[in-house]
Amino acid sequence: MRAEAVLGVELGARGRSVVRELASQAPLTLVPRRAATTAADGTAVVHLVGSATSPVGGDVVDLRVRVGPGARLLLRGTAATVALPGHDGAVSSAAVHLDVAAGASVDYLPEPTVVSSRADHRAAMSVRLAPDARLRCREVLVLGRSGERPGRLVTATDVVRDGVPLLRQRLDIGDPLLDASAGYLAGARVLATEVLVGADDPAAPASGDWWSLAPLAAGGALATAVGPDAVIAGRRLAEAVAHHPDVGFAAPARW
Repeated sequence: MRAEAVLGVELGARGRSVVRELASQAPLTLVPRRAATTAADGTAVVHLVGSATSPVGGDVVDLRVRVGPGARLLLRGTAATVALPGHDGAVSSAAVHLDVAAGASVDYLPEPTVVSSRADHRAAMSVRLAPDARLRCREVLVLGRSGERPGRLVTATDVVRDGVPLLRQRLDIGDPLLDASAGYLAGARVLATEVLVGADDPAAPASGDWWSLAPLAAGGALATAVGPDAVIAGRRLAEAVAHHPDVGFAAPARW
């Protein structure tokens, strides 16, 4: 299965952000909220809805999002994604591209991705930010369903602001020796991260029990947490984000 989705958001009248372009197909369906129920601050709210079983081995899914100058977008998931094996062992892949213009803001908050046994999945996130754009981008990875070992997963994150790389990171999951290493995931089943780029950055790293918040060398910050399940990892990630000096990140995401 091959599918593409495109989303474009612009700043409209009276300071409200408006969806100007929207095209999607199963298994990835984009559902915008009605204007009458848009967030109180004028943010456009769009939901990612899994409208078919995916990704299965061989699937290729591509999501492209453009946010115009001054616009605000909350793009969030409605249910977890489960990566499943195909009949012939083919690799599945999913790519997300975010292009955020001057003065614009994006909160990209999908639900967790579960890597089932024998799955072989590749995920890529590419973000291009204007100098004063704002970003909150979350990834939660669950290593296997209950009682099973995970399949193979490779994720890559590439965040660039005004031509300067902020974060280029790759994670490989599915090697038993690496997954059990105290220097890797320490045996945790869930890894949760958030990339945070805004007006203020942490002056120094912060950490606690199984979480950390680290400033990035060229700007922005990376929050990381691990846990035995998605609920505990999520709580730890929220604790890490709460230590960010930008109160907008510490506040709950707008619904």
